[in-house]
Amino acid sequence: MESTIPTIDLSPFFKEASTHEDEKKKAIETIRQACSEYGFFQISNHGVPLGLMGQALDLSKEYFGYTDEEKLKSSPGSGAPLPAGYSKQPQHSLDKNEYFLMFPPHTDFNVYPPNPPHFRKVLEEIFMKLSAIGLLLESILNECLGLPPDFLKEYNDDRSWDFMAALRYFPATESQNNGISEHEDGNCITFVFQDEVGGLEVFKDKEWIPVFPTQGTIVVNIGDVIQVISNNKLKSATHRVVRTKGRCRHSFAFFYNLHGDKWVEPLPKFTQEIGESPKYRGFLFKEYQQLRMRNKSHPPSNPQDVIHITHYALKN
Repeated sequence: MESTIPTIDLSPFFKEASTHEDEKKKAIETIRQACSEYGFFQISNHGVPLGLMGQALDLSKEYFGYTDEEKLKSSPGSGAPLPAGYSKQPQHSLDKNEYFLMFPPHTDFNVYPPNPPHFRKVLEEIFMKLSAIGLLLESILNECLGLPPDFLKEYNDDRSWDFMAALRYFPATESQNNGISEHEDGNCITFVFQDEVGGLEVFKDKEWIPVFPTQGTIVVNIGDVIQVISNNKLKSATHRVVRTKGRCRHSFAFFYNLHGDKWVEPLPKFTQEIGESPKYRGFLFKEYQQLRMRNKSHPPSNPQDVIHITHYALKN
């Protein structure tokens, strides 16, 4: 069964520009429409070898099959914006998963597992491939928004806050099937590839749409930063992971991020220059990330108290 979210072929962006302009324009328009409606799409022919994606998932499954004692040997590092290395969702959390977190290769605060062999090498290679796709998608979003050439690239010119997570979601139980509860991502762009178990769902037209695993594709969703700077012209995608009974789910998520000291606010192009009021007050990116981390480490008893980007919304 095929997914109902659009799939965009990125191959024209890797070919001679002059001969594929029509294909590029069509892809950009499809992405613009998807991002303005619900913030999700898939990409194919993206430059990440299928074999490398499969190898990453296989090694991740092997790693998460180790004992907790073995996994905790790489948990957690300090100095990063988030704890690098192995972590598990707190017992009181509604979400049931465990994950291994890494930042750009060769930074001092990464903690890598010694086993399985070659896991570190594959993680680093996947990280760099997805970082390159981030640059490409950022340039496409720049065009979707009609911004000056390289505007987003110059605004978001520090890759040190990007991070990647290898995740394992535990099987569903009779009483609980959340893998990750309904949420939006707080970053710029997120890339996900998953195994055949699936479980990823996106909220569209007031219903949850399954994103069925399709070999060789990577799921892309837009995060809160893009929604804010575009003053809601593009949408941060609402999504969740629903766990399956009797089976673990494995996936990788790459978060193309913003440096913590960056100021985030609606751009003048989408406010004063067109006579519209800003829909958000400005904030430091790291301030928002700290609030989101508190959601996870100390979940509020009332779900309505969970911090979302609406925390910065202005009443016009």
